[in-house]
Amino acid sequence: MTGFVGFFRVQYKRKIVDNKIRGKILRSLFLVGLLWGDHLDKSLLASLPLDGIKECLPVSGGDVNRAFKLVTKNRNYFLLLQPVCVREFYAAEIAGLNDLKRAKIIAPEVISTGKLGRGAYLLLSYLEKGEGSQADLGRTVAKMHRTYNPSGQFGYKYDYVGASISFSNDWRASWAELFVNNRLDILAQKLVEDTYWKIEDFSTYMQVRQLILTALSQHDSKPSLLHGDLWAGNFLFTEAGQPALIDPAPLYGDREFDLGITTVFGGFTEEFYQAYQESYPLKEGYSKRMHFYRLYYLMVHLDKFGRSYKQAVADEMQAILQAG
Repeated sequence: MTGFVGFFRVQYKRKIVDNKIRGKILRSLFLVGLLWGDHLDKSLLASLPLDGIKECLPVSGGDVNRAFKLVTKNRNYFLLLQPVCVREFYAAEIAGLNDLKRAKIIAPEVISTGKLGRGAYLLLSYLEKGEGSQADLGRTVAKMHRTYNPSGQFGYKYDYVGASISFSNDWRASWAELFVNNRLDILAQKLVEDTYWKIEDFSTYMQVRQLILTALSQHDSKPSLLHGDLWAGNFLFTEAGQPALIDPAPLYGDREFDLGITTVFGGFTEEFYQAYQESYPLKEGYSKRMHFYRLYYLMVHLDKFGRSYKQAVADEMQAILQAG
């Protein structure tokens, strides 16, 4: 227990997001606001399957979507809008939310989806926020991870579609094949193409890649239901104090993928990790493997937000090389 909590204490204290990175993220979100605006045209609102919309309030929806809180007489709703995509853009998120519901995890209810103007929309129930226990959150994530793909395969029925990169979730027999071939390799190629990496960076990655493949070949992965993007912005506590998960990027994969991501930016306390470990203990060697998923998530952010993440990616690769 001490080793588990101690590992996450160290990761929680690491200052991955410095002021320069925070500024870059904020500037990106500011530009999104300028390009997409903060208000919806009344004709667009009128085309939604809702009556009596009293207010339409812009809220944070990340770097991919416009997002609004819709206030009606009887209840509130959460509206996601993709201005230039077809309705299928939300297929994976809808499937993920439904899978969370089936696993008895609190998540927004899917109300409707379809075309809105030239884009697509997803209408969800609005979860009012309260305060809750990180230990309960840890047990909730453990419960999600005990939901397995009955076929025994890794992947998902829909691909991952992001703002700057997409990944195939085609079914694979092994976790290593899905994670390394379909995620890390695609990211590495993109980082070279976008000139974030030089040839020496790619050479280092190839050494890291072999270590990851070797380690995963010796680890018994099970295809757990994963959130896929489990940072602190994608959970909340309801007014009743219950943990809820939002904005999934779902797949069936090794549960350490989710847990590694939780360590990158913080927001998960020791109580979370301790409760998770008590509910669903991790296997020997997890502290070494967590760096694989930290590397993945930081590579995603290097691709999305630029060079301010380059040193963090290099540090993770060195950590993997040093651990052997």
